[in-house]
Amino acid sequence: MAGIYIHIPFCKRRCIYCDFFSTTQSEKKTSYIQALCKELESRKEYLQGEDIETVYLGGGTPSQLSQQELETLFAHIYKVYTIQPDAEITLEANPDDLTPAYISMLRRLPINRISMGIQTFQEETLRMLHRRHTATQAIQAFHQCREAGFKNVSIDLMYGLPGETLESWEQDLRQAIDLRPEHISAYHLIYEEGTPLWKLREQHQVKEADEELSVSFFSTLIDRLTEAGYQHYEISNFCQPGLHSRHNSSYWTEKKYLGCGPSAHSYNGISRQWNVASLEKYITRINTDKPNYEIEELDLYTRYNDFVITRIRTCWGMPLSHLRSEYGEKLYHYCLRMAKPHIKQAMLEIKENTLRLTRKGIFISDGIMSDLLWV
Repeated sequence: MAGIYIHIPFCKRRCIYCDFFSTTQSEKKTSYIQALCKELESRKEYLQGEDIETVYLGGGTPSQLSQQELETLFAHIYKVYTIQPDAEITLEANPDDLTPAYISMLRRLPINRISMGIQTFQEETLRMLHRRHTATQAIQAFHQCREAGFKNVSIDLMYGLPGETLESWEQDLRQAIDLRPEHISAYHLIYEEGTPLWKLREQHQVKEADEELSVSFFSTLIDRLTEAGYQHYEISNFCQPGLHSRHNSSYWTEKKYLGCGPSAHSYNGISRQWNVASLEKYITRINTDKPNYEIEELDLYTRYNDFVITRIRTCWGMPLSHLRSEYGEKLYHYCLRMAKPHIKQAMLEIKENTLRLTRKGIFISDGIMSDLLWV
């Protein structure tokens, strides 16, 4: 089984913190959809004939696509690939795009999961971030998705936002829990170099959350969501039992996936590929049948490092039998040797022949991953 990721780069306007590849050139959507369809067909052999169990439209803002554009795209996906009947098919959406009419249209498509970018329910912060929606619109959009019959809805939250307090973060979490989404992703704000938010910090117009407050935000996140019955299945992701993101989980469990669109990444077990991060170059190269991507062939040590980085961040951890059989005795013993100090400090644990982060270890997961990597 494999997955397909499709990057939809169009946005009405860019949020001040975002450094994902995106554009406001909405007039190019038609030519872009045509190029996407061509790439989907030309690269169908990349997944070596495997059936597709997840399709994910990310962005950018996929909810900027019209009914006709979405219909064209899905018709082509189903024509070229074998999609499993119970496939998870996700569309990322901005709350203000999710009008009753738009939601009703989505229900007539194969889409069965909505990932809604809410970020915060604090009105002033939403305006500061240049988000297009209000907290009221976000709550209404969520309920309208429910009324239309969507039974799998994920919401994105951010913490460590300028001016955020532990009290306001608790308010966001209470509101999120009240909605009872099937899935919640929560990420600490990163000041990416070159973004408007990064420039505001450099000009001392906003202040970054200090380490102590950031730890309090993360600890509160884990406590409140686990108390509410959510499973903390990956560092930044929580779900109601059994409702983890099947697509994102494929990234962490070595499943193959094809990424289409500018800046999209692909993985098939033996190589990684990534497309050019330019809308104009992407469309031109696709239409002239020129290579659109760079490629990295993965040797044993690179695959081992990928295994560490992706598996250790999940509740499923690193199965030691798989580590030994797939990567050999040398890397198996190396990993256990490097893990030993963290096990003694109760940052890692071995249960049922699986190496996992403990609650304490989650807070320093980056350092632990770094120690386990082959360098």
